[in-house]
Parts: sequence; C-alpha cells; structure tokens
Amino acid sequence: MTTSTAAAAYWEPLWSQGRRYRQLDDAENGLLEDYLGPGRDRPALDIGCGDGSLVRRLAQLGYRTTGIDCSPSAVALAAAQEPGLGHEPVWRCMDITTDDLDSLPEPAYTAVTCRLVYRWIDNKASFLSRVRHLLAPGGTFWVVTEIAGRRAATDPLQHLGITRAQAEILTAGWSTVRTADFDVLRCYALRP
Repeated sequence: MTTSTAAAAYWEPLWSQGRRYRQLDDAENGLLEDYLGPGRDRPALDIGCGDGSLVRRLAQLGYRTTGIDCSPSAVALAAAQEPGLGHEPVWRCMDITTDDLDSLPEPAYTAVTCRLVYRWIDNKASFLSRVRHLLAPGGTFWVVTEIAGRRAATDPLQHLGITRAQAEILTAGWSTVRTADFDVLRCYALRP
C-alpha cells in the first residue's frame, strides 16, 4: 500500500522518534460508548489510528476493527500493543486521502472514527466524500477534534483547533449531527 508522500513525510518522523498524543480518557470513552453503542460484531474503521488506542477501545465494545495510519511506525506501534478484550484488530499502513479504498478489509463500516485527524486533512470535502463512501447505511462517522479559540492565546498549541468554517464543512449534508464538548475538544456523531 502506498501512502501520500507529504502526509507520511510529516507524521513518520514524529512517530518514529517516540512522539505520543493525547490518550483516551473516561469522558471521551463514555461519549464514544453512548454515541456508537455496542459493536455486535459489526465493522469499524479508525482513520489515523496512531498507537491504536481507539481501535482497541472499539474492539472492547464488540466491533470488528481496522486501524489505518499513513505512518509505518504508528502502525507498527499499534500492532505491537496487546489487543485487549474483543476482536483482534486489523492494521493497515495507508493514506485515506489517496490510497485505494478497495484495499480495506470491509466494503463498508458501521462506524468510521477520526480522532484528532480532521484538522490535518487538506481537502476536507474530498476526505468527507471518501468517508461517506465507506460508511454503511445507518452508520456513524465519529470525529473528535479540537475547536479553535478554546486555548489561551499564549498556549503554543492554540492553533490546533478547527475553525467555524471547517466545522461547517464537516457537518454539512448529514441527516443527523450530534455534538458533545469537553475541554478543548468537540466530538461529532454524524449520520447520513
């Protein structure tokens, strides 16, 4: 599987040098469970899986999980972790924005998740079209992203949030849009 040169060039050095990102916490896990519900052996895809923590959490909820990331080091780290309870995850090194979606193990997913990734997608409209293609009828697209303006102006990470316009692109065209906020993050549960 090939990955986008630009995405891999940015993320691979960070993961390979030991960089780690915000871990799931009880508040986020509770929202995930409330909004997605039990997996009942249905397929779930995590886009930008990083160390695989969200994939393992979905497996614990009973989903058949696949985690993808454009960084080979992130995928290797995720695959090396204990799977935890639930189904053994499938791991793929791929770029959701450029690679062939037919190479995924499922033709459609009941849950597609995207945690702390949406902000980094250049062509958001194209990305959302690809997600819609992968989402099974009645499925949920779960997005967790930072919102602009929630950090202090002096915080060096204040630029990480998505803008109102980027949020509008994300939520346009869904029949159901549910959100929940905690600290600097917003969780979106989007349904066709």
